[in-house]
Amino acid sequence: MEQSNSKPLIFKGRGTASNAVGRFEKMERHSEDDGWGNLDEELPPLRTEVGTDNAHSIISYNQSPDIPFDRGINPYRGCEHGCVYCYARPSHAYLGLSPGLDFESKLFYKPDAAALLRTELAKPGYKCDTIVLGSNTDPYQPIEREHLITRQILEVLWETRHPTAIITKSAMIERDLDILVPMAQAGLLRAAVSITTLDRTLARTLEPRAAAPQRRMETVSTLAAAGIPTTVMIAPIIPALNDAELETIIEQAALSGAKAVHYVLLRLPLELTDLFESWLQQHVPLKANHVMSLIRQSRGGKNYDSAFGQRMKGQGLFADIISQRFKLTIKRQGLNREHSQLDTKQFIPPAKTAKTRPTPHQDLFANL
Repeated sequence: MEQSNSKPLIFKGRGTASNAVGRFEKMERHSEDDGWGNLDEELPPLRTEVGTDNAHSIISYNQSPDIPFDRGINPYRGCEHGCVYCYARPSHAYLGLSPGLDFESKLFYKPDAAALLRTELAKPGYKCDTIVLGSNTDPYQPIEREHLITRQILEVLWETRHPTAIITKSAMIERDLDILVPMAQAGLLRAAVSITTLDRTLARTLEPRAAAPQRRMETVSTLAAAGIPTTVMIAPIIPALNDAELETIIEQAALSGAKAVHYVLLRLPLELTDLFESWLQQHVPLKANHVMSLIRQSRGGKNYDSAFGQRMKGQGLFADIISQRFKLTIKRQGLNREHSQLDTKQFIPPAKTAKTRPTPHQDLFANL
């Protein structure tokens, strides 16, 4: 058999082996061995590059009936956690970048986020409702340590007494307990921690730069002990990979003090299908066909169904079994009983002048 000259892009600590161009690009790129190297040679570490996103607004709105909020803030574009299954990956194509390796290694932060938020909240027609931090990418990914964008946003939200929800899979959220605890005490905050699996080996390939699963469960305990209403998100459930852990994760969440648990069936929009199928072939080749077969059974015979009412939970026998198992375990553990809304009546419109600290400035990628 003739040996292929194509060399796969396999970087340690990264979620995908692909850097295929996005759907809007007219040209494709392929890696080739030029004869000077070894096809089995290990590639050097892929360096994370960070640039600025000079956004004109910071609150994004949606009208989706599938999610319980209509607005969110994402301090960062791209996410270094590198979760191969991330539904936000296709959004990097809007920047002319790859939803693959570019999504997890070419990141943008929004230096004016807090000032923009202050301006938007001060508009006369603004109507207060819960803002979700991390609706697309994680607000506590590693670059938050340096840029502090999430911290600055929280300062504005607490100053204005604005109801807030946070979704993360990082233990870094514990850093901001000095703001989060008083917000929770005032009925202005709830948090959700995403835990996909308790299997450290699986997590290391599925979500290579996120906190270890046990560390995230400790974060649930810390938040709950501090009086913050905390939810565990089992997202996504991947057929034949982590669905067997459903009951165990729910039980551990209850023991850790979570008030609620929710789940989402794996979603594979746009470029994500190819990325995920490549990941299956690389990490679990013997299960790859079975996993994709179950996914298609749950998506009306397709890799993905984006229809409202279907995209989060799926349909068919497998999806129904997951739903039944989930409901029975939730009931047994006494979860999801509280449905109180965050308080919107305390909101105080801010002054338009920014009071937040300046952030470090970094130019856009020099090599793009």
